[in-house]
Amino acid sequence: MRDDLIGLFPPGTRLDGDGTLLIGGCPVTELAERYGTPALLVDEGALRARARTYADGLAARWPNSRVVFASKAFPCTAVYRLMAEEGLGADVAGGGELALALAAGTDPAALVVHGNARTTGELRAAVEAGAGLIVVDGFDDIDRLERILADDRCVPAGGEQGVLVRVTPDIRPATHAAVSTGQADSKFGLLPAPAKEAIARLRGSDRLRLDGVHVHIGSQILDTEPFRRAVEAVAALGDFAVYDLGGGLGARYSYDDHPPSVAAYLDALIGAARGVLPAAARILIEPGRSMVAEAGVSLYRAVTVKRGAGATFVAIDGGMGDNLEVSLYRQRFEATVATRVGGGETCRLVGRHCESGDELVTGVPLRDPRPGDLIAVPATGAYTYALSNNYNGALRPPVVFCRDGRHRAVVRRETYADLLRRDL
Repeated sequence: MRDDLIGLFPPGTRLDGDGTLLIGGCPVTELAERYGTPALLVDEGALRARARTYADGLAARWPNSRVVFASKAFPCTAVYRLMAEEGLGADVAGGGELALALAAGTDPAALVVHGNARTTGELRAAVEAGAGLIVVDGFDDIDRLERILADDRCVPAGGEQGVLVRVTPDIRPATHAAVSTGQADSKFGLLPAPAKEAIARLRGSDRLRLDGVHVHIGSQILDTEPFRRAVEAVAALGDFAVYDLGGGLGARYSYDDHPPSVAAYLDALIGAARGVLPAAARILIEPGRSMVAEAGVSLYRAVTVKRGAGATFVAIDGGMGDNLEVSLYRQRFEATVATRVGGGETCRLVGRHCESGDELVTGVPLRDPRPGDLIAVPATGAYTYALSNNYNGALRPPVVFCRDGRHRAVVRRETYADLLRRDL
């Protein structure tokens, strides 16, 4: 079981001679002393390796292609910068992610801007930044973009703004309803018939250049078949210069999760593309969760241990303030005492927030848990940072990059002064 548990942590994670977890070669005890808890630890080497696996794997299968990081999974300036250094583009949803990506030095031409309710101000910012592609989610987007581009002060290089039409293919993958996006009743995109209308309208636009189509069917998908069907659905709309095939590959959070490998996912996706898409087309993919989840580890400190009423409660100094995945999607995680890894009595790992639902992991084995112990939760690189919050006045944790035995904070811990800063 210990080996299985270590396998949920970033590749290369190991134990030192005392049995303490090393993340990126750094003892978690040293990291806790330096940065406090809770803290989000990121194995920088593992994250870079994952980016290269995606980029190299896609290029080998379809040379005219690009990996575009779905940054909503981890919208941190340092992560944007890392992805740019590895040659990836960035998929941004809204003005805030756009601002972060630009601040990190992302090439504007490598940006894909999407969302179902972007304001005129957000679309204008994208055009003015020189964003390579804006995904049209509906006819209102076309109206707004044409008004923006009618202003001679807001004309992109070449005089046209490249756009993609987001298609809703009526595919419902096996995943949580909250992260399923390809079904007919999704709030995202256009069903094939109205998508064809949008395509025809854009082909007649003077300022909007229709480059192609976009599809995204959901997140945490553990089967490749829905991705194949999505490719076939967009192919039916015609030949285009660009096909953005989205993301959605699942990550391994627990022992019961068995997502396809990146290679298997790309084989399925590009295998389908070879059969139905034009050979000269450019393919984009947008991995998010599967890019960053495995590289992250949340480190907590146990505050209280209570035994009784048929359960052992281990309460930590974090919870739903820094990990909403459990409350929102009932996502299963695993955990361990970071200095006594694996095994132990079955416990309920609960958070510090004033909600009975603030329970991070139910039925997790922890070996001889005591107040003061460090508790490590693997596979928290996706969405924990993005969804962190100040419930009960909690301070959002720092983000610490670890690599080859060295560590550095890339986001500092919030302070109480930060909580008060916006007050008038």
